[in-house]
Formats: sequence, C-alpha cells, structure tokens
Amino acid sequence: MFGQRHATATRGRDEGEKPFWISFADLMTALMVLFLLVMSVALLAVTRTISERERLESQRQDAIEQLLGRIEKAAEHQPGVHVDRNRAVIDFGDRARFDTSSHTLSAEQERLLRAFVPEVLAIARDKAGRRWLKRIVVEGFTDRRGSYLYNLNLSLQRSQRVLCALMARPGPDERAMSRSELEEVRRLFLVGGYSSNSARESLDASRRIELRLEFFGVEEPAASAAAGYQGEFGQCAL
Repeated sequence: MFGQRHATATRGRDEGEKPFWISFADLMTALMVLFLLVMSVALLAVTRTISERERLESQRQDAIEQLLGRIEKAAEHQPGVHVDRNRAVIDFGDRARFDTSSHTLSAEQERLLRAFVPEVLAIARDKAGRRWLKRIVVEGFTDRRGSYLYNLNLSLQRSQRVLCALMARPGPDERAMSRSELEEVRRLFLVGGYSSNSARESLDASRRIELRLEFFGVEEPAASAAAGYQGEFGQCAL
C-alpha cells in the first residue's frame, strides 16, 4: 500500500514539472516553416504574373507584326513606298521628296498619298487595328542647311502638307475619301517635325516625309472611335 502511494505521488510531481509551452527551438522551427510557405506562395504568384505578362507581350508583338505585314503588302501596290518593320515606319522614298526650302508636294505626290492612305485606314479600322494602332505620326524632315528653328518650322510645314493633301479635293480620276475616312485621318494622324536631327547621307534623301506607327501597350486601353476633334475639316492655305 505504501509503495503504491509513493508511485502515485512521484508520477504527480513528474507531470507537474513538465512544461506546458513548446520549446523555443520548436517555436522557431514552426515560424521558419510558415515563412517558407508564405514565400513560396508569393514567389509562385510573382512567377505567374510575369509569365502572364510575357504571354500578353508576345501576343501584342505578334499582332503588331501582322499589322505591319499587311501594311507592307499594301505598299507593294505603290512602287517606292517601303515599310521599315524595325522602326515601324512607312518611308515614301523618292516618291515624296521636297525641293530645297519648299513644303509643297507635287500633284503626283498628293495622288500617291490619297491612294495609299485609305488602304492603311482600312487596316486601322478592323479589330486588330482598332486594338493596337494608337496613332500615325507624320514626320517631316529637312537637310542640314539653314538654322535649326528655320528647319524645324519647315519640317512641320512639310508634315502639315501631307494632311492638306489628304483633305484636299481629289482629281477627277481619283476616288474621293468618305467622310468617315477623313474623320479617321483626323483622329489617327499627328503632325511632327524633326528639323535636321535625322538627316541622311544626301541632301535630297533628307528632305522627306515618313509615317511612324505607334501602338498601344498591353495594359493601355484602345481609344474610342469617337475620340478626337469633331469640328469642320477646313482648308489649307497654299
């Protein structure tokens, strides 16, 4: 009887001396496991985000390449017009050269613009064009002769002359652009002048115009077709 009472008392003291809280080492181990779990989830989320953005960027680039390819095919109907895919630029080459200190286009040059630009507008109006084509910048260039400000103004006048040609009354042998096409020109086209900053190897080659295509980013919403100035088109002074 005494032995049994002694064993019971000893067991009670042992159980009372056992600590209730987990050890510090066990606590740190649990925290480390929790930290690793949280970091793994965070890294997985970041990786998924990067992969999704890369996929969208790839789709965007593929769509832009297809648009440039279609514009390039349209340019084949106009000898001398070239599409530079690397720069996303439509270069008219010798078909749109200016005389020295002049911003006037010949009748033939104006007919070329009025014949080619509607084909670009048709591409801009379809689903891919509306989604990705942001604007078309008409860039005028000059050679290095003359002062900077003089050439800057001249380059802007050359760019403006392109829009004047597009808005001008067509010849009897030309198809007149519809009002919707003219409104699309007004919405998409932007005038830009670059003076002699991008002069080429020869004076003649420097006096040129180019159409630079700009595209929406992946997360950038496409502009509404109704956006832009809604007033009258007006007329250009000669």
